[in-house]
Amino acid sequence: MKQLYLKRGKEDSLLRFHPWIFSGAIHHMSSEPEEGELVELFTSDNQYIATGHYQIGSIMVRVLTFEHESINQQFYEQRLKAAYNVRLALGLGDESYRLVHGEGDNLPGLIIDIYGNTAVMQAHSVGMHHDRQTIADALKNVLGEKLQNIYYKSETTLPYKADLHQENGFLLGGSADDIASENGLRFHVDWLHGQKTGFFIDQRENRKLLGEYSKGRNVLNMFCYTGGFSFYAMRGGANLVHSVDSSQKAIDLTNANVELNFPGDSRHKAFAQDAFHFLDHMPTKYDLIILDPPAFAKHKDALRNAIKGYIRLNRKAFEQIQPGGILFTFSCSQAVDKNQFRTAVFSAAAAAGRKVRILHQLHQPADHPINIYHPEGEYLKGLVLYVE
Repeated sequence: MKQLYLKRGKEDSLLRFHPWIFSGAIHHMSSEPEEGELVELFTSDNQYIATGHYQIGSIMVRVLTFEHESINQQFYEQRLKAAYNVRLALGLGDESYRLVHGEGDNLPGLIIDIYGNTAVMQAHSVGMHHDRQTIADALKNVLGEKLQNIYYKSETTLPYKADLHQENGFLLGGSADDIASENGLRFHVDWLHGQKTGFFIDQRENRKLLGEYSKGRNVLNMFCYTGGFSFYAMRGGANLVHSVDSSQKAIDLTNANVELNFPGDSRHKAFAQDAFHFLDHMPTKYDLIILDPPAFAKHKDALRNAIKGYIRLNRKAFEQIQPGGILFTFSCSQAVDKNQFRTAVFSAAAAAGRKVRILHQLHQPADHPINIYHPEGEYLKGLVLYVE
């Protein structure tokens, strides 16, 4: 295993168990590793400190362990078992949930979502990509008969410069059954072509809360994607639910999910339109609006434009929502922290001239845990607002 030696003082973050080392912290290497290769990190005075996956780029090493241990199937089984025990403690395990949330479960670069008896695995680092079959074997050993299929979906998440020519496909099984459940509702999971792992599990608890506010309301679900908020609103007793997304494919999936839960229900209608165009030409008045856009900022360089985007979008919703309306508004941009997001929403409210109260401050659910040593893992921010 190749060794990387840190500059003096650059071990401080590792001593605080932060799982990343940046390229600027490296003094020299025993020899140049291949991307995705396991490497050992040493302090400037030759003391071992960590082992992780090497990657070309700003984040040069993603740490797997701070102990001298082998990274093999047994290692992955131990980490997966620990992650599974957390989910069992949360009362999850029978429906849809996230089993592995990267650094939050001490497996940086790895995401695993569970949909019934199918796991969808996603690698965000070359090292996890190389270990995919070992991880799949470990996962099967941990979950046993509960797991029948493992679908590997990393075409769009691996570093493009690695030039891996990765193709999605099954590592175990091959079931075509794409229907999963959440809080008693059913939905199609497009793990073949959909975004992320096919469904946004991170909004599970927020969708449930929305259902509690939906009775008797006219609901507008912007950026609906698979329609999760829409069918929760319908179960909650909404008068009508309109779903909007710029993608016709997303609209088709939303309609399929609504039909799966509420066949023939005339309360729902979906529109394949640009969000701002729809908000400017709304077909009716709404007193409950959901704004759950894709990430406006993938990195810090896009932060300024992202803040402008959140202000513009939320201002339009504040201008259009009925008095006494409820606004659920979100940001999933990791580069935008919760204070910056709140400031953007407050600026939008002031610009629209509306009186607004905060009812709830929302975040990612417990199966998307944040490693206390890695605060960057907090990405989902949300506010539930009462608008006079």
